[in-house]
Amino acid sequence: MLLTNLITAETVNYFTFLSDGLFWAFFGAALAVILAGIGSARGVGIVGEAAAGLVAEDPSKFGQLILLEALPGTQGIYGLLIAFITSLKLGLFSDSLAVITLEQGLFIFVACLPIGIVGLFSAIYQARCAAAAVNILIKNPNDVVKGVTLSAMVETYALFALLISFLMVNFIIK
Repeated sequence: MLLTNLITAETVNYFTFLSDGLFWAFFGAALAVILAGIGSARGVGIVGEAAAGLVAEDPSKFGQLILLEALPGTQGIYGLLIAFITSLKLGLFSDSLAVITLEQGLFIFVACLPIGIVGLFSAIYQARCAAAAVNILIKNPNDVVKGVTLSAMVETYALFALLISFLMVNFIIK
């Protein structure tokens, strides 16, 4: 059977959602949460693994370690924030959804990508920094701020991505 015989009018109708702007806009919002959330979950896990050994040796360091472990979790919050703002703009929490064109939906999809992609990778790299900072805490507990500062430097790129996504989403839908 030829491929052209498999493609019928009914089959094409199954994919009409791809021409809907709302589909692409909500897909972008979902990706912002999913990608940044995966990065944060992985990042918090990396730091937790590194911190577990030190907590087993010296439980009094738990308070300092939890700060290092929380740092990679912020990217997931940023992705959630962009998804929430996008959903508000699209009318998800109101009586009716916004009417947007396919072009606007694709623009919103692209606007959500910076925090999704940068959040994914920056959370993991921030976690690697924070896990290395656990070694600072082992050698000199008074220098925990140095470890936090080194880890926080990676955060600036997640903040840049958050800002770009925020500005783009707000520019596309007034």
